[in-house]
Amino acid sequence: MMRSLPAFQSFPAFFRSITLLAAVSLTAACSSLTAQHDETAGWSAPQLYSEAKDAQTEANWDRAAQLLEKLESRFPYGRYALQSQLELGYVYWKANEPGSAIAACDRFIKLHPNHPAVDYVYYLKGLVNFNEDLGLVSLLSSQDPTERDPKAARESFDAFRDLITRFPNSKYAEDAQRRMNYLVNALASLEVHVARYYMKRGAYIAAINRAQSAIKTYPQAPAIEEAMFIMIKGYEALEMNDLRSDAERVLKANFPNSRFYQDGLERKTAWWKLW
Repeated sequence: MMRSLPAFQSFPAFFRSITLLAAVSLTAACSSLTAQHDETAGWSAPQLYSEAKDAQTEANWDRAAQLLEKLESRFPYGRYALQSQLELGYVYWKANEPGSAIAACDRFIKLHPNHPAVDYVYYLKGLVNFNEDLGLVSLLSSQDPTERDPKAARESFDAFRDLITRFPNSKYAEDAQRRMNYLVNALASLEVHVARYYMKRGAYIAAINRAQSAIKTYPQAPAIEEAMFIMIKGYEALEMNDLRSDAERVLKANFPNSRFYQDGLERKTAWWKLW
């Protein structure tokens, strides 16, 4: 009598195991889909925008950004999409995503250069960078400013300058001008701080070059007085007497009562705390 092979004896059990495994997998997949269900599916553009505004009112910036993104993605044309593009920069900024905020501003400016509110977008771009680098002069009480990259401050200045140049009558122009003045003073002070840093370490040529750069780049900034004094002390250390005399003549002509003759380069208060 021929016996059945063991493999054929276990064949039905094998299929039962496969069926059970498939059922378990399907159940898990359905549960996953349920967990990932999008509550906004089927929402109209007005409903998405209304919910996004409610989220902004509640300071739920992440949710507001997600809703505006979905609105623009699902309804790419029309006034709601345009309004979403306009508001996304601000929402990203409030959500502590300055990079996304600036990218949103640049995109809006590129797509809608003649929009009535484009001056606001230039202002917002400057404001994002301004606050991103505000620590350059006032928020950092312990970090040495020579360790910071003033790129954000310069980009903020450029955005405000574009606003004032393109839209001199904008309601944002006056505040943008004040912030530009602040940034000029801050950037000039940073340059002078670096020059003083070099002076203290005996790198006199580097100090002179940095002071000259500050004078040429920011000729109206208050920090220029100290830059001129650094040049005097640098030439003096290098025993370049003719150049020292020339620098001193310029300093006395512009700042006849300069305090640096009495105080020198030592300060009791960190320069970035003076603003």
